[in-house]
Amino acid sequence: MADPPADSPHESTGPGPHQWAQEFAQFAADLTNAPNTADALRIILEAGRTLVAGTDLFSVTLRHRDGAFDTAATTSPLAVQLDKLQYRLDEGPCLMASRRAGLGLFACSDVENDALIPRWGPAAAREQIRSVLAVGLFAHGDPPRVGSLNFMSHTRGGLDHADRDAAVVLAAHAAAVLDAHRAVDAAEAETANLHEGLRNRDIIGQAKGILMERENIDEDKAFDILKSVSQRVNVKLSSIARTIADRRTEL
Repeated sequence: MADPPADSPHESTGPGPHQWAQEFAQFAADLTNAPNTADALRIILEAGRTLVAGTDLFSVTLRHRDGAFDTAATTSPLAVQLDKLQYRLDEGPCLMASRRAGLGLFACSDVENDALIPRWGPAAAREQIRSVLAVGLFAHGDPPRVGSLNFMSHTRGGLDHADRDAAVVLAAHAAAVLDAHRAVDAAEAETANLHEGLRNRDIIGQAKGILMERENIDEDKAFDILKSVSQRVNVKLSSIARTIADRRTEL
């Protein structure tokens, strides 16, 4: 059975307002202070199990820039298996949530008999997953989103009364922090690549200088020799250059 419209009212069970607020305040503080992506994902996993009642399996799906999906964190190997099946079939809760407008929410009380997931649902049921709830990262953002939070239950209707508001707020916090960490990771990778490029340029310059001196040739000819050897032995030019620089006394 398919879920009601994403923004429709619903019943929920779970912590009372005061406890809910306390737990979310602690979650937000911990998540904001997470020093790296791995720690942020661990905090999200812990919060998901605590704040969304009825969850047996929980995973975090992220979409890469090329459009491919990946399970970034999970509470169970079975969740990874079922997530990968979604990516392969191009069908399932996390894909629905990442592509839906509005809150980006998909819920199903009986996955085996939901026409929206005709292949994934029966496969999940064979693994004793009976109901699901998935929330896209960045609610109300333009699909496709950067991923989703995926809650699974072994019981039919096991997530019917889960606090979807908690799931949506959890996804909003998770999206903001994960996006920030991804930006930092990308900047660090770019810096590392720049440093590596400078190191490679320096070592190639050393190797060219050695060849120019030993063979009495100009810079262009020295570079052509490096390039030719690199192509012939199928080894990076920088690696060839480093070998020459390290073994200059043997040449």
